[in-house]
Amino acid sequence: MINENETKNLTKSVGLVSAILTVVGSLIGGGVFFKPQAIYTATGGAPGLGMLCWVIAGVITICGALTVSELAVSIPKTGGMIVYIRELYGDRLSFLAGWVQVFLYFPGMIAALAVVFSEQFVILSGLEWMKIPMTLIMVAVLCFTHMLGGKKSAYIGNVATVSKMAVLAIIIVAGLAIGGGGNSITTPFVGEGINPVVAGGQVLLAVFFVFDGWINVCALAGEMKDPSKDLSKAMVGGIGIVLFIYLAINVAYLKVLPASTLANSPSPGLAVATELFGNSAGSIIGIGIMISVFGCASAFSFTGSRVLYALAEENILPKSDKLLELNKHSAPKNSILLMCVISAIFALSGQFNLLSDVAIFSIWIFIVLTFLGVFKNRKLSDVSKFKFKVPLYPFIPIVAIAGGVFVLSIQLITSTAMSIGSIIILLCGVPIYNASLKRKKIENGNK
Repeated sequence: MINENETKNLTKSVGLVSAILTVVGSLIGGGVFFKPQAIYTATGGAPGLGMLCWVIAGVITICGALTVSELAVSIPKTGGMIVYIRELYGDRLSFLAGWVQVFLYFPGMIAALAVVFSEQFVILSGLEWMKIPMTLIMVAVLCFTHMLGGKKSAYIGNVATVSKMAVLAIIIVAGLAIGGGGNSITTPFVGEGINPVVAGGQVLLAVFFVFDGWINVCALAGEMKDPSKDLSKAMVGGIGIVLFIYLAINVAYLKVLPASTLANSPSPGLAVATELFGNSAGSIIGIGIMISVFGCASAFSFTGSRVLYALAEENILPKSDKLLELNKHSAPKNSILLMCVISAIFALSGQFNLLSDVAIFSIWIFIVLTFLGVFKNRKLSDVSKFKFKVPLYPFIPIVAIAGGVFVLSIQLITSTAMSIGSIIILLCGVPIYNASLKRKKIENGNK
């Protein structure tokens, strides 16, 4: 067990309401405007399974949040998932978790968002030839703004938050109030010839993209006034609010356009807005969606470059000293540049759903490992001293683990090449880690 005094340098200033708002703000991103296309494509243009999977994903996420809350309170150390893996499984797996975040997860998310940003631009402008250039321009602008320091990134985040909440509110209210399509929300369950089990795994992976970010909120534990009492409430409350919002906007989508139409739209959010308000007003909503997407990508870019910087501080990566260099704005210039270069290379694929699936698949390997860590932590620690215990143990952790394993398994079966590629990149971190250990032994021996 780690002593709680290790978090003494953190100000205990975050209350329950602030924590709930942080969860909500972290989870709601740009994916909800685009992922219905992948969801209803997987279901064969039928709404039933898609709507059910929103609920199932919400339940799995809540079970996962309750499970990880026990780790966050019993291992009160800042850093979230990577720290829990380090404490329970050792430095090697912790490094691999960081390696995957730096070379798959963060660049995959940034690239996916850059692709849909450019697709949205093409739809609004009609300049099809600008798709790839606009994708790269967005990544370059991210790189430039982050070079200016954290305050600029925070400003972008604030503007994006206002934009995405405004767009969500407008579409939900207008869709529910005046959407007159008379389309079914629950039937048919799946399209003809669609295997509901396989489709369910594909849909859940897509929905997990939209719910992504919840596990990072566990890092708040070190700054909460009473994490043992409030962290689980904040996680469940925040995720519950987000689930309600996601269900509401999907009902609004389906009231305006049928699932079969959403399946064929590269930007369902814009398609619904245009149907509701016409081309001109719909374009304004589309610009709001672009701002939201840019803000989400900015958050991933900022965090990803800092995770890369943290790995470099451990002197494991090649050229770690270069990655630690700061510019005049105290920004880790080379870490930011490398993160954006990897993201730009990924973005050249132009495949939003493929990129987002790679990112979510890669990170969920370690999320499931974190869930399993609850069982190991209970064996290593005195459970009677835990200030928070996951309720209905072991049922809730098992639900979280089963949900994650199911999605990973379906992805291995249906997208074997992508899954194996992700695993190969993960395993490439092993020789890097081993080489660093060997180098450090030599350095220590020469002292």
